Amino acid sequence: MNRNLWLLAVCQGLFLTNNVTFIAINGLVGLGLAPHGWMATLPVMGYVVGSALATGLVSRTQRRFGRRRSFQIGLAVALGSALLCALAAFWKNFGLLCFATVVAGYYNANAGLYRFAAAELATPDWREKAVSLVMAGGLIGAVLGPNLAAVARGWFLVPFAGAYLALAVVALLSMGVMQFIEFPPPPARSATAGGRPLAEIMRQPVFIVAAAAGALGYGVMNLLMAATPIAMQICSLPFDKVALVLEWHVIGMFAPGFFTGHLIRRVGALPVMGAGLALNLGCIAVALSGVDLHQFLIALFMLGVGWNFLFTGSTTLSLTAYSAEEKDRAQGALNFCVFATLAVSSFASGVLVTTQGWRLLNFGSLLPVVLTGAALLWLVRRQRATTLEVAG
Repeated sequence: MNRNLWLLAVCQGLFLTNNVTFIAINGLVGLGLAPHGWMATLPVMGYVVGSALATGLVSRTQRRFGRRRSFQIGLAVALGSALLCALAAFWKNFGLLCFATVVAGYYNANAGLYRFAAAELATPDWREKAVSLVMAGGLIGAVLGPNLAAVARGWFLVPFAGAYLALAVVALLSMGVMQFIEFPPPPARSATAGGRPLAEIMRQPVFIVAAAAGALGYGVMNLLMAATPIAMQICSLPFDKVALVLEWHVIGMFAPGFFTGHLIRRVGALPVMGAGLALNLGCIAVALSGVDLHQFLIALFMLGVGWNFLFTGSTTLSLTAYSAEEKDRAQGALNFCVFATLAVSSFASGVLVTTQGWRLLNFGSLLPVVLTGAALLWLVRRQRATTLEVAG
């Protein structure tokens, strides 16, 4: 870990502070402001819809301005959108809240490239560990995000307005840290135009499985995580317990980052992703067993670890699918798949948990888990068949 990777890990942690706080409060603020209960998670959905819409623009700014300047633009958007969210809370304006979270999606799409930038700050034999360890910086968000939401929610008479203002400060801190990171210079304009067409890159089996596993794994995690604060409130559990569950969930998401890279290097990305799927199934089983605090806590912790294995594994797997001159369009396509899936799962989580309940929501999450498992098995069989052909 060099100095630049440590600083990028801090930025990752501050980015996750923003995300965890958004997850903890947006559904609850939406529930208080929305004209209908099923619309409660529209602000959560707005965040990921904005992310999906911004992926193309982010790819262009990354290509034109390089990593650091593009990341700073994203942080400026984070600052402005947090202030807009605070205004929406003060004015009790549900439409403005949804608009502000759509705008914040640009920051989400931009900071979603931190994990790819980590690979560029390390030597080739350290790429897996660099990606994993920078993602481990999300532990900052695991601790800071839920506690920031719990403490700042009461700063003003308007619930959670203070939390949004605190996120504006977090964005300023991240801008300061980002200024000291030295990224490799962007490739020459002629080089960025080279490489294969995006359609050809996306047709590769490795790319298909990396995109599907990353998107569906993130979708399941978001489906259950976004619904958890609302489900716990329906079960009459206080917000401090919601913050505790989310804290341990995010610890599960990022603490394994200290060893996931070593696991991938030792046994490969696909077995680690398979372990992530098994943890997702365990999470659903625990969630279906009851709605006491310990069941929410254990289920969400398992969900976090499963997400880490799936997402780190799929990110590492995707690095083999494109060259340096193809990275901007390939990474943009990967992030679009993730954010488009998150948009659907964010909306579905609010609708299902308020109309069908926590139990049916968990049963519904089995479908993407099964689809992800099928994709992994398909790639394993293709790789074995290719190995046998070469050996024969």
